[in-house]
Amino acid sequence: MDELTLLANALMALDDKLAACMKCGMCQSVCPVFGETMMEADVTRGKLTLLEKLAHRLIEDPDAVNEKLNRCLLCGSCQANCPSGVSILEIFMEARAIVAAYKGLSPLKKAIFRTLLPNPKLFGFLLKIGAPFQGLAMRDDNNAQGTATCSPLLRPFLGERHMQPLAKQTLSAKIGAVNSPAGKSRCKVAFFPGCMGDKIFTNVSEACLKVFDYHEVGVYLPTNYSCCGIPALSSGDLEGFEKMVMHNVDVLKEGSFDLIVTPCSSCTETIRSLWPKMAGKMPYKYRDAINELSQKAMDINAFLVDVLKVKPRASGRHGQTKVTYHESCHLLRSLGVSAQPRELIRMNPDYDLVEMKEADRCCGCGGSFTLSHYDLSRKIGQRKRDNIVSSGAEVVATGCPACMMQLSDMLAHNGDSVTVKHTIEIYADSLK
Repeated sequence: MDELTLLANALMALDDKLAACMKCGMCQSVCPVFGETMMEADVTRGKLTLLEKLAHRLIEDPDAVNEKLNRCLLCGSCQANCPSGVSILEIFMEARAIVAAYKGLSPLKKAIFRTLLPNPKLFGFLLKIGAPFQGLAMRDDNNAQGTATCSPLLRPFLGERHMQPLAKQTLSAKIGAVNSPAGKSRCKVAFFPGCMGDKIFTNVSEACLKVFDYHEVGVYLPTNYSCCGIPALSSGDLEGFEKMVMHNVDVLKEGSFDLIVTPCSSCTETIRSLWPKMAGKMPYKYRDAINELSQKAMDINAFLVDVLKVKPRASGRHGQTKVTYHESCHLLRSLGVSAQPRELIRMNPDYDLVEMKEADRCCGCGGSFTLSHYDLSRKIGQRKRDNIVSSGAEVVATGCPACMMQLSDMLAHNGDSVTVKHTIEIYADSLK
């Protein structure tokens, strides 16, 4: 089947899904982007209207279509609030793939999604070379968030971002491969740290390993995972996504385990839901393995509370350090995990959990959204920062490394002293 026929079929399939939208506008009240711009083109209803004549609009102005489609965080707030049950995220992913197929990807995105991210050896080698020199490009902020700002040389490209520096050593380089047996838990997991858990927030991954060791959970941790694929799929690059998935399937098939556990809600959602949704487009030999592996994927908060049934020690007191919890969009809306992270926080007697206003509102990261629409991302993030500070918390916890980066950036911009932690770090600290 030629590419033109595939494109036509994809457009027809998209039309069938668009028919479910009643244009009621319920998405307006929950869309973080629309909340800032108040532009109809930025809300789901406006984007779905755009897609109704996608073929014509692509011919007229493909760049404009691409820009409007990408002004979306893929947070899922609209889908969760849709009375018609429209599969909005699926529609937007498919539409981005159609636009990418029609326009083609930029050489930079092709290099990243099809060469760098599917190749962990190359990716690791480049980071190993680059990490020691990042001090030349970034200046340490010396703040509670541990961020760094760009040097004047890079500021035209990266703006005023407060970024998390790369770890001095990746997790895979520091820890090496792990293949330990299950102990009293009688459970063994494949630990999937994700790109940020391996290359930036290695402290989060090490906290996970500490927890596994404490509860005598067996661990399968190879050194050659690639990215889960969500950055490529969100950009419409099906080829790059498939390369990453197939690489990871080959790696996971070499291990023996009960569950795949990750500290990244985006990775969990991708493996659990997006891998099997896209499996039909991949070679037959991968399809059964993808479906089998996807059913094993689990967020670490849910794993500890729902599978291991961890219990708090009876302390009968509230700690001195106030912590508030930010709901990650993927963790809450895609995976339905909300109570479990809070339970883990409460298990540390040194902390007192206080709820912030709008804990479930998107922080404004949206993966690549914050790279391409930073000013808008920052406006959305400022509202989240204000809610965090108003809670009176000294620490904000979340279950998503991408959210950790965004929250750190927003708090650093305002000179706040609030520390950002992963929920698993707080729980791990309680295991003396």
